[in-house]
Amino acid sequence: MSEAFTHVDGGELDLLIIADHASAHVPDDVDLGIDPALLRDHIAVDIGVAEVSHLIADQLGCTAVLGGISRLVIDLNREDDAPGLLPVMSDGHAIPGNRHADLADRMIRFHHPYHHHIERVLEAMNSPFILSVHSFTPRLASDPHQERPWDIGILYNEDDRAARIAIPLLEQAGLIVGDQLPYSGKLLNATMNRHAEANGIPYLGIEMRQDLIADVLGQRRFAGILGPVGLECRNSLA
Repeated sequence: MSEAFTHVDGGELDLLIIADHASAHVPDDVDLGIDPALLRDHIAVDIGVAEVSHLIADQLGCTAVLGGISRLVIDLNREDDAPGLLPVMSDGHAIPGNRHADLADRMIRFHHPYHHHIERVLEAMNSPFILSVHSFTPRLASDPHQERPWDIGILYNEDDRAARIAIPLLEQAGLIVGDQLPYSGKLLNATMNRHAEANGIPYLGIEMRQDLIADVLGQRRFAGILGPVGLECRNSLA
């Protein structure tokens, strides 16, 4: 066991689910200086992602690696030298405990073990495919007038092979799909750039709208849609 990640061993299929922001956990010795209620908010965790990831892993018989700490402790979906690794503000909320935090310590304790574990899992696969799972808030407190009507977004940087397969399948399943929305994978794709694009591994990057996966019924619905779509992408590309 590691505090940096949760490893879900769901079976032998060469498909790896990666969920960078699956946990709101803050270790006891880390003081963020915030109201604990914020740990239930989207600034701390991708709501619904852990549950959907577990369901897909069980459904497909595949492995999942879920981030084990809140993105307010350190953002696992950022390059090693990126701004925002230790957020001091998030959607209008100050995170005062991060102002004088030791970045090197948190990198060694959380960021490096998480990404090294992903590397080991992928190296053990013969023909890997990655399903990257995130969720987005229907509205930002800092920009409440921004419209985010999509049920799901598909993100990528240079490699859009799986996106081109998945988008029509998701639309056929009745979802409103954003292509590079609500933001672009060309701007925010660190984990997939590192583990997928840099190694020629095909992947599908998804963002689910949080209010649609906030309860068990929504989580089951999305897992039931995404499992077959992810498998179709994997079978076509891996």
